[in-house]
Amino acid sequence: QVQLVESGGGLVQPGGSLRLSCAASGGTFSRYAMGWFRQAPGKEREFVATISGSAMTTSYAGLVQGRFTISRDNAKSSVYLQMNSLRPADTAVYYCAAATENTNVQITASDYDSWGQGTQVTVSS
Repeated sequence: QVQLVESGGGLVQPGGSLRLSCAASGGTFSRYAMGWFRQAPGKEREFVATISGSAMTTSYAGLVQGRFTISRDNAKSSVYLQMNSLRPADTAVYYCAAATENTNVQITASDYDSWGQGTQVTVSS
C-alpha cells in the first residue's frame, strides 16, 4: 500500500498561484502513474491532471489546460501541481492519487488505488 501526503494548499487571490506537493512512501514510485483530482462542495470528485511513471506523458482536464502543470521527481518520490491564473471556480479540496497497477497516464478515478487525505485550495478576494 502506498501512502500519500499532500501539502501546499491555502488561500490565494484570483489570478494568483499555488504549488501543491504530494510525497509518496511505499512501492516503487517511478513505476506507477500519479494524478491530481479535486472536489468542490456539493460536487463530485473530478480529474485535474495525470503524469506517467517516467514523467514522459501528461494529461490535463480542459478546464485547467494551460494554467496547471503536473510534474514529478522520482528521486524524491514526489509529484507536484503548479497552479497559475487561479480562479474562484478552482476552489476545492485537491487530492493526489497513485495508480500502482499502471505506469501510463490515467484519467479515471477508479484507476487509482491509493489516495492522499486532501489539501484545501481556496481562491477568493
